[in-house]
Amino acid sequence: MKKITKPTNGITAIYVRRSVSDKDKGNNSLSIAAQKEECVKFVGDCEYRIYCDDGKSGKDIAHRPEFQAMMHDAREGLISRIIVKKYDRFSRNMREYLNITDELDRYGVTVYSLSEPFNTETKEGSMMRNNLLNFAEFERETIAARVADAFQTKARETGFYQGGKVQFGYTPERRTINGKTGSVLVPSENAEAVRVAYDLYQHPENSLTDIIKYLADNGINASRPTPRTKTGISNLDRSHLSRILENPLYVRADKEVYRYFLSKGYELLDDVEAYDGIHGLFVHAGGEGTHFVKVAYHEGLVDGDVWLRVQDRKSHQSKFPSNGKAMNSWLVGMVKCACCGYAMHFNHSPNQSGKIYYRFIDYGKFTLNGCTTPPIKLKPKQVEDTVLNEMRKRIEQLNIEKHEASKPDAETDSIKTEIIRIDSEIQKLMEKLADADSVLFDYIQKRVSALHEQKSELEKKMQTMSRKRRAIDTKPLEEPMKQWDKLTVQEKHDLAAAMIEVVLISDETGIEVKFSI
Repeated sequence: MKKITKPTNGITAIYVRRSVSDKDKGNNSLSIAAQKEECVKFVGDCEYRIYCDDGKSGKDIAHRPEFQAMMHDAREGLISRIIVKKYDRFSRNMREYLNITDELDRYGVTVYSLSEPFNTETKEGSMMRNNLLNFAEFERETIAARVADAFQTKARETGFYQGGKVQFGYTPERRTINGKTGSVLVPSENAEAVRVAYDLYQHPENSLTDIIKYLADNGINASRPTPRTKTGISNLDRSHLSRILENPLYVRADKEVYRYFLSKGYELLDDVEAYDGIHGLFVHAGGEGTHFVKVAYHEGLVDGDVWLRVQDRKSHQSKFPSNGKAMNSWLVGMVKCACCGYAMHFNHSPNQSGKIYYRFIDYGKFTLNGCTTPPIKLKPKQVEDTVLNEMRKRIEQLNIEKHEASKPDAETDSIKTEIIRIDSEIQKLMEKLADADSVLFDYIQKRVSALHEQKSELEKKMQTMSRKRRAIDTKPLEEPMKQWDKLTVQEKHDLAAAMIEVVLISDETGIEVKFSI
């Protein structure tokens, strides 16, 4: 590739960078101030501009805005040379560095390092530069591997929180345990939201959306923390809540939880005695797709039996049982309390003589701000009979609407007649165009345009009327409804779900069926 002529009037660019890891190491020689001072002193009286990326990693250039600005100025011919404290300030990625310096060579821009006694103008300098960068990249990869090994070692040896993203429902706190100091998770203001979410999700009637809405409606803190702020910034979404509901961090791990992870083939670092029903767990990824489990120092938020019920539900991901005989009612999942809006559970239990009694249980009463209404007296059979009757009425109503829609409509006929009249007038006017003078031509043109607009408005009106009168096809519903008593519980449920949005019940207001059709 042709080399671009070196600019003769470009300024000197000083590039300084300090990564977060440099700050953590306390390396004062690589502080932004120290780098600037040395580079400015080297430049002397020459015109220069400083490009500074503070807190930016050297592994790539994509996330360094000042470096990008410097490269833009180099392309524009505004820079003649670049001064750095060390070549690794420029880049620690060998492949990327070579690409950058090749590009700068084409622009005639030289790179000088104050710490390495050579520059890129000579072949020897380029070779030495590349060797140094190879060592820098090797060092970076070695450090990364050591950090990963240290993390694995600490994760296996202690129950401390190893850092990373802030866990919802907890906040880290420095503590000394067994002579070692580290971070231990303690419940935060979001802990109650976690407890309530698990309590609700263990019941199959409650979806993730229901839980999020409940937390919001009841003012339970459900904001999501971030590593930067460690405070809530946004409401929980479905995906985040789903991850919370499968995280062993929150379980008060007991013997049953121990057996659960043992059955999954995970490596359990602690004996079963450590699963005391109090402390949570850390599950870490091992090598080659393996996982290991460590009992943590923090206390869990959710009892083991509740956590396991949630895991069982998530593993099946089924809102309703597939076997109709397992349902207590064909209205499962559709009935809610008219007072609190929470799901009603169909419960059945035998008395001493063996007779089975069916009743509703309002899940809203088991939540943080429980439903204040007395236990509902309405029986499931009463609700089923009423809803079935309303379903039959709804189909009858839809059939009436369909019949009415098929009748001749005077207004529609009137609109159609008017459209025909307009088309006829337009046709007659168009026939006169050939013999029209300029005055008549303009008149006909304007009249035809007005008639087209009038016709367009009439057609829109007719389309709107047609949409309003469009009937729902009830044939797929009518035949099953005629054979209702022969249907299985599951078939009845599927038919009802196709028609009903929700059934609201209350001893005060009665039974209200909201249809989706």
